[in-house]
Amino acid sequence: MPGDNAYDTYDRLISLLDTSSVDYQLIDHAPEGTTDDVSALRGHPASEAAKCIVLRVKVDRRTTRNVLAVVPGDRRVDLDAIRALYAARYVGFSDAETAERLARAIPGTVLPFSFDPELEVVADPDVVAQPRLYFNAARLDRSLCLSGGDYERLAKPRVEPIAGPLPE
Repeated sequence: MPGDNAYDTYDRLISLLDTSSVDYQLIDHAPEGTTDDVSALRGHPASEAAKCIVLRVKVDRRTTRNVLAVVPGDRRVDLDAIRALYAARYVGFSDAETAERLARAIPGTVLPFSFDPELEVVADPDVVAQPRLYFNAARLDRSLCLSGGDYERLAKPRVEPIAGPLPE
Protein backbone atom coordinates (compact mmCIF):
# COMPACT_ATOMS: atom_id res chain seq x y z
CA MET A 1 0.00 0.00 0.00
CA PRO A 2 1.60 3.34 -0.99
CA GLY A 3 0.26 5.07 2.10
CA ASP A 4 2.12 2.59 4.32
CA ASN A 5 5.39 3.25 2.47
CA ALA A 6 5.05 7.01 2.91
CA TYR A 7 6.40 6.92 6.46
CA ASP A 8 9.27 4.66 5.36
CA THR A 9 10.11 7.20 2.64
CA TYR A 10 9.81 10.05 5.15
CA ASP A 11 12.09 8.22 7.62
CA ARG A 12 14.61 7.49 4.87
CA LEU A 13 14.68 11.17 3.87
CA ILE A 14 15.17 12.39 7.45
CA SER A 15 17.91 9.80 7.99
CA LEU A 16 19.68 10.98 4.81
CA LEU A 17 19.48 14.61 5.93
CA ASP A 18 20.62 13.87 9.48
CA THR A 19 23.59 11.72 8.42
CA SER A 20 24.61 14.34 5.83
CA SER A 21 24.71 17.15 8.40
CA VAL A 22 22.65 19.61 6.37
CA ASP A 23 20.52 22.36 7.81
CA TYR A 24 16.84 21.76 7.21
CA GLN A 25 13.55 22.78 8.68
CA LEU A 26 10.41 20.68 9.13
CA ILE A 27 7.09 22.49 8.74
CA ASP A 28 3.82 20.98 9.98
CA HIS A 29 0.67 22.19 8.23
CA ALA A 30 -2.85 21.16 7.28
CA PRO A 31 -2.83 18.21 4.83
CA GLU A 32 -2.33 19.58 1.31
CA GLY A 33 -0.61 18.36 -1.83
CA THR A 34 -1.30 21.09 -4.39
CA THR A 35 1.78 23.26 -4.93
CA ASP A 36 0.04 26.65 -4.82
CA ASP A 37 -2.07 25.77 -1.79
CA VAL A 38 0.70 24.17 0.26
CA SER A 39 3.07 27.06 -0.60
CA ALA A 40 0.50 29.45 0.87
CA LEU A 41 0.23 27.31 4.01
CA ARG A 42 4.01 27.31 4.38
CA GLY A 43 4.19 31.06 3.73
CA HIS A 44 6.42 31.32 0.67
CA PRO A 45 6.01 31.98 -3.07
CA ALA A 46 5.36 28.93 -5.27
CA SER A 47 8.64 29.67 -7.10
CA GLU A 48 10.51 28.39 -4.01
CA ALA A 49 8.67 25.04 -4.07
CA ALA A 50 9.89 21.89 -5.81
CA LYS A 51 7.17 20.48 -8.09
CA CYS A 52 7.93 16.79 -8.68
CA ILE A 53 6.43 14.87 -11.60
CA VAL A 54 7.11 11.23 -12.55
CA LEU A 55 7.41 10.79 -16.32
CA ARG A 56 7.54 7.85 -18.68
CA VAL A 57 10.16 8.38 -21.39
CA LYS A 58 10.12 6.00 -24.36
CA VAL A 59 13.57 6.28 -25.89
CA ASP A 60 12.83 3.63 -28.54
CA ARG A 61 10.53 0.62 -28.97
CA ARG A 62 12.41 -1.42 -26.38
CA THR A 63 13.67 1.21 -23.96
CA THR A 64 11.48 3.04 -21.46
CA ARG A 65 12.96 5.18 -18.71
CA ASN A 66 11.29 6.60 -15.64
CA VAL A 67 12.22 10.19 -14.88
CA LEU A 68 11.43 12.33 -11.86
CA ALA A 69 11.27 15.87 -13.22
CA VAL A 70 11.76 18.59 -10.59
CA VAL A 71 10.79 22.14 -11.53
CA PRO A 72 9.97 25.32 -9.61
CA GLY A 73 6.42 25.31 -8.26
CA ASP A 74 5.33 28.25 -10.41
CA ARG A 75 6.38 26.50 -13.63
CA ARG A 76 5.50 23.33 -15.53
CA VAL A 77 7.58 20.47 -16.86
CA ASP A 78 8.49 21.12 -20.50
CA LEU A 79 7.84 17.70 -22.05
CA ASP A 80 9.55 18.76 -25.29
CA ALA A 81 12.72 19.59 -23.34
CA ILE A 82 12.63 16.13 -21.72
CA ARG A 83 12.04 14.52 -25.12
CA ALA A 84 15.06 16.35 -26.57
CA LEU A 85 17.21 15.54 -23.52
CA TYR A 86 16.67 11.80 -23.99
CA ALA A 87 16.29 11.85 -27.80
CA ALA A 88 13.01 10.10 -27.02
CA ARG A 89 10.10 9.11 -29.22
CA TYR A 90 7.53 9.82 -26.50
CA VAL A 91 7.33 11.53 -23.11
CA GLY A 92 4.23 11.51 -20.94
CA PHE A 93 3.08 11.46 -17.36
CA SER A 94 3.46 8.15 -15.60
CA ASP A 95 0.31 6.35 -14.48
CA ALA A 96 -0.51 6.83 -10.79
CA GLU A 97 0.33 3.27 -9.74
CA THR A 98 3.80 3.34 -11.34
CA ALA A 99 4.50 6.85 -10.01
CA GLU A 100 3.57 5.80 -6.45
CA ARG A 101 5.68 2.64 -6.66
CA LEU A 102 8.79 4.40 -7.99
CA ALA A 103 8.49 7.56 -5.89
CA ARG A 104 7.41 5.55 -2.84
CA ALA A 105 4.89 8.28 -2.10
CA ILE A 106 1.36 9.27 -3.03
CA PRO A 107 0.60 12.15 -5.44
CA GLY A 108 1.15 15.51 -3.79
CA THR A 109 3.92 14.12 -1.55
CA VAL A 110 6.52 13.05 -4.12
CA LEU A 111 10.01 14.03 -3.00
CA PRO A 112 12.59 15.64 -5.30
CA PHE A 113 14.78 12.65 -4.32
CA SER A 114 14.76 9.12 -5.69
CA PHE A 115 15.22 6.08 -3.51
CA ASP A 116 14.60 3.74 -6.46
CA PRO A 117 17.33 2.94 -9.02
CA GLU A 118 14.68 2.85 -11.78
CA LEU A 119 13.79 6.52 -11.21
CA GLU A 120 16.29 9.08 -12.55
CA VAL A 121 16.07 12.62 -11.15
CA VAL A 122 16.34 15.60 -13.49
CA ALA A 123 16.10 19.04 -11.87
CA ASP A 124 15.81 22.42 -13.51
CA PRO A 125 18.72 24.81 -12.74
CA ASP A 126 16.26 27.21 -11.06
CA VAL A 127 15.50 24.51 -8.46
CA VAL A 128 19.09 23.96 -7.34
CA ALA A 129 19.71 27.73 -7.34
CA GLN A 130 17.07 28.37 -4.66
CA PRO A 131 18.42 29.66 -1.34
CA ARG A 132 15.36 27.97 0.26
CA LEU A 133 13.67 25.01 -1.42
CA TYR A 134 10.37 23.70 -0.02
CA PHE A 135 8.60 20.40 -0.68
CA ASN A 136 6.21 17.99 0.98
CA ALA A 137 8.24 15.42 2.91
CA ALA A 138 6.48 12.27 1.61
CA ARG A 139 3.51 13.36 3.72
CA LEU A 140 0.61 15.72 3.07
CA ASP A 141 0.89 17.25 6.56
CA ARG A 142 4.62 17.92 6.79
CA SER A 143 7.02 19.80 4.55
CA LEU A 144 10.72 20.35 4.49
CA CYS A 145 12.92 23.32 3.64
CA LEU A 146 16.60 23.15 2.75
CA SER A 147 18.92 25.02 0.42
CA GLY A 148 18.95 24.20 -3.28
CA GLY A 149 22.70 23.62 -3.00
CA ASP A 150 22.27 21.03 -0.26
CA TYR A 151 19.47 19.44 -2.27
CA GLU A 152 21.75 19.16 -5.32
CA ARG A 153 24.59 17.71 -3.25
CA LEU A 154 22.38 15.04 -1.66
CA ALA A 155 19.96 14.14 -4.47
CA LYS A 156 22.60 14.36 -7.22
CA PRO A 157 20.05 15.20 -9.92
CA ARG A 158 20.93 15.66 -13.56
CA VAL A 159 20.59 19.44 -13.85
CA GLU A 160 19.05 20.52 -17.15
CA PRO A 161 16.64 23.29 -18.26
CA ILE A 162 13.32 21.40 -18.17
CA ALA A 163 10.88 24.02 -16.85
CA GLY A 164 8.48 25.94 -19.03
CA PRO A 165 5.98 28.65 -18.14
CA LEU A 166 2.56 27.71 -16.83
CA PRO A 167 -0.16 27.91 -19.48
CA GLU A 168 -2.14 31.15 -19.33
